[in-house]
Amino acid sequence: MLSLTSEIRTPLHAIGPGPKLAALAIASVAIFSIASPALMLLPVAVSAALYLSCGRRFARAGLRSLRPLWPFLLLLGLWHGLTQDWANGATLAGRLLSTVALANLVTMTTRLEDMIALCTRALAPLRVLGLKPGRIAFAIGLVLRLTPTLLDRGRQLGLAWRARARRRRPGWQIVLPLCLTALDDADHIADAVKARGGIPD
Repeated sequence: MLSLTSEIRTPLHAIGPGPKLAALAIASVAIFSIASPALMLLPVAVSAALYLSCGRRFARAGLRSLRPLWPFLLLLGLWHGLTQDWANGATLAGRLLSTVALANLVTMTTRLEDMIALCTRALAPLRVLGLKPGRIAFAIGLVLRLTPTLLDRGRQLGLAWRARARRRRPGWQIVLPLCLTALDDADHIADAVKARGGIPD
């Protein structure tokens, strides 16, 4: 789940997170049961049709949010090209693209507050073990909210490194700055949560 809730309203926004997550789980099981590259085109086409049914502007935003997948798809293509196993490579690539696209569609059309509320209800049985579902759901919500921000921060650090070094793309050189900025963001978030009364139970 790579993106945040889209501001472009679609009919999918009116559906609650429960039915959408259930449909995502069923679709994922069905996609992983497909072993034929030709049949794998079906879930890819269905995913594309769902995005386009919400409008071209929404579809373009969804396509932009899937950009982090392209390096993985490229690696799959290179590896299976070297091993002459194109059929398996195409199946794996279609599986990755369609499942992530559908999961991304769920997050783009679901408010974070609704997702946290659903997680809180689903985790309610854990109270008997002394755990607090509200805090776990809040942590899940933070991960969903901050992952795109962290990816964007990594891209910015990469661009800054290339501008100064004037050479190949960065690797380990940006790991430490990225970790430090993540820790700094965590401190700011903790202060903000405390100022608002703490994490809900």
